[in-house]
Amino acid sequence: MDSDGEMFTKIVLGIFKVSGQLNTEGDRMSEEFGLSSARWKIMGAIEKSDVRLTVPEIGRAMGQSRQASQRIVDVMAKDGLVAFIDNPSHKRAKHITLTSEGKRIYDLLDSIQGTWATEAAAALTREELDITLRTLQKMAKYFDK
Repeated sequence: MDSDGEMFTKIVLGIFKVSGQLNTEGDRMSEEFGLSSARWKIMGAIEKSDVRLTVPEIGRAMGQSRQASQRIVDVMAKDGLVAFIDNPSHKRAKHITLTSEGKRIYDLLDSIQGTWATEAAAALTREELDITLRTLQKMAKYFDK
């Protein structure tokens, strides 16, 4: 029988594998819009937030560095998908918002993803989904120290 540490390592390796598969699926779904999973994730972080976000806040929401988020946001701004707006709380850290074109594409992708998620969820029971979500949230909280 595996120790708890060995089992945790197997879970982490499984998460890495699924993460790669999800990125591949995201790339496939967003390809027709000239996007990648990374860009789509940025759009999702902006759109799903209840408040306006800065680049560092987007990075934290996505579990990546500010620098990685900044590179993607800069390219997306050049492509007309996001815009920088003044942040009254900070002179240099601008808020990021979707442009009308970015919002249009995001909404189309959200619809595609909704259908995809419903189909994928059919392979799992509601109990499995609930346990998985709670477990991932608990793991994220542990590492969010």
